[in-house]
Amino acid sequence: MTSLTPKFPHLLHGGDYNPDQWLDRPDILEQDIALMKEAHINCVSLAIFAWAKLEPQEGVYQLDWLEEIIQNLYENGIYTVLATPSGAKPRWMSEKYPEIRRVNAAGQRELSGGRHNHCYTSPVYREKVRAINTVLAQRFAKHPGVILWHLSNEYGGECRCELCQAAFREWLKKKYGSLEALNKQWWTDFWSQTFNSWEEIHAPAPRNAWGNAEPVHGLSLDWKRFVTDQVADFIRAERDAVKAADPSVPVTANLMEDYYFYNYFKFKDVLDVVSWDAYPQWKGTEEDVDTAVSFALWHDVMRSLKKQPFLLMESVPSATNWAPVSRLKRPGMHLAASMQAVAHGSDSVQYFQLRKSRGASEKFHGAVIDHCGHSDTREFRDVEQVGRRLRQLDEAVCGSEVKPDVALVFDMENRWAVENAAGPRNCGIHYAEDVRAHYRALWRMGVPVDIVDEECEIKGYKLVIAPMLYLLRAGFAQKLAEFVKEGGTLIGTYHTGIVNENDLCHLGGWPGEGLGEVFGVWHEATDGLYDGEGNCILLDGKSYPVSELCALIHARGAQVLGTYGQDFYQGEPALTVNAYGTGKAYYLAARAGADFYRDFYRGLTEELGCKRALPADPPEGVEACLREKDGEKYVFLQNFSGEAQSVPLPEGCVDMASGQPISVAELAAYDGMAIQRSEG
Repeated sequence: MTSLTPKFPHLLHGGDYNPDQWLDRPDILEQDIALMKEAHINCVSLAIFAWAKLEPQEGVYQLDWLEEIIQNLYENGIYTVLATPSGAKPRWMSEKYPEIRRVNAAGQRELSGGRHNHCYTSPVYREKVRAINTVLAQRFAKHPGVILWHLSNEYGGECRCELCQAAFREWLKKKYGSLEALNKQWWTDFWSQTFNSWEEIHAPAPRNAWGNAEPVHGLSLDWKRFVTDQVADFIRAERDAVKAADPSVPVTANLMEDYYFYNYFKFKDVLDVVSWDAYPQWKGTEEDVDTAVSFALWHDVMRSLKKQPFLLMESVPSATNWAPVSRLKRPGMHLAASMQAVAHGSDSVQYFQLRKSRGASEKFHGAVIDHCGHSDTREFRDVEQVGRRLRQLDEAVCGSEVKPDVALVFDMENRWAVENAAGPRNCGIHYAEDVRAHYRALWRMGVPVDIVDEECEIKGYKLVIAPMLYLLRAGFAQKLAEFVKEGGTLIGTYHTGIVNENDLCHLGGWPGEGLGEVFGVWHEATDGLYDGEGNCILLDGKSYPVSELCALIHARGAQVLGTYGQDFYQGEPALTVNAYGTGKAYYLAARAGADFYRDFYRGLTEELGCKRALPADPPEGVEACLREKDGEKYVFLQNFSGEAQSVPLPEGCVDMASGQPISVAELAAYDGMAIQRSEG
């Protein structure tokens, strides 16, 4: 694996730096360099929100200040991740060209101010972005200190202006070819919603006062797909503008945690490097384990997008200012969160921001350098500690990879569809929570996991887990069938194979598209349970509670392993396994709890010989992750339990900090350790 940043092939430590806010204070800029060195900062992200300084008037570019900053940083051993400034347009542009401002769901043109309020379709805005990106690239792409392009900042939102509506119609014409085909796939005869011309099609109606949303589910689904594709096209245009000057400089865009509105898997081929912004809200309570699981999952999503290391582009060493409560991190939390990112495949720890802004909306957002302007703060010392740890790990870990035997399907288009399906549980279908429940069982055991969607390749894994795969995109059922036929093990669950990619129900029995044969079951119906209700699965002499959704299934060749314990379907199949080709397909008919997933996946991963960080489970609340490079294995332990823990280690382990052999890792609360592990 080559480095993500070939000009500077090291673990990166740094963050957003905004010297444009301090150009009238050369003493502060000089002080910043000294403080960066003290904190072992080796890179900064520049010019993310600096468009007004770069182009104060239309067509008038002022870049000398930026070149001086980049050069001064480089001479002091600090490299630059250079941003394109499209995330926050200058006011002169917003006022002169009002058509570049977004139109919201109510049909209102947004006012100037803020950020992320531009239309991705607008030819005027696209041209302005292309122009500034070209100027920046021609000036700085070949500078030895510029190691990566940072495209915009946290792409987000949507626009419903007439330009976007027209582009949506063209997108639909390309997909369906005719109104007849569109009406059939959207099932518009229901409620007399038939479209007689393309011009009748608009973005889905917002939820009204009675709580009703767009009745044509295919329309809602395709609008979300269109928005993702339009944003991907905008990113591609930004990428092409900067790469025209020097294609060798890679590009990234900082993505966000659990961002519901875009399908990030559509961005993976546009970007050279995936990066994201992680802001876990630690509380110093037992809830921190749940937080750790959640962010572990999203670190794995980001790594899995391109099946390579990623970058943690933003985090915070102390408190955010936008959460309901700005809680300070407890001692050790910053190092634990930072090393969790590295453990899951990040080749960086970076922050928003390096020096706190003096005014405006993020003046109280945590930063490396506080308003006091010196290093004698706990937050600064925490950052310096992370910098030292990264320097210790750099040579061994930079460029190492996570290579799981297990893939977990988490498909955003499936999520959009199932959460808009109107049944069987409108009080909460909880698809994302269901995915996380399966993930947590594997996390608990230290089993590495790739996160895939329905367009990803799944060959080569030993185990594929596909919870609640309500919507089947074209070809994925065939991929799953082939995977099992060739010897793989597949886990499917209730509410699988219900609709096609346009949210049309499959006829002829569920799971559709041949998956009924793969699983050896027929899913007749689903019982939605009220909150607080439950049932149970009887399996191997144990009773495991289930809740929310219980599928009534019939074995059609599958072996029944577990049955329901209650209600009118007591004794009916609840867990089955089916031999298909040379592989196996399990079907779990109900939403189970942590005890079931723990026991089920422990036995299954042992049977399949799935890779894991340590031979035995770590203590509850302790995370164990595995990275590999050139035949070497590196185990990362992080203790999120809130109390001291002892972790027994196999023979041949070495503490990477001390270089000494180690047989037991003694971890204080929020403490962590990196270990080089032999094959034993």
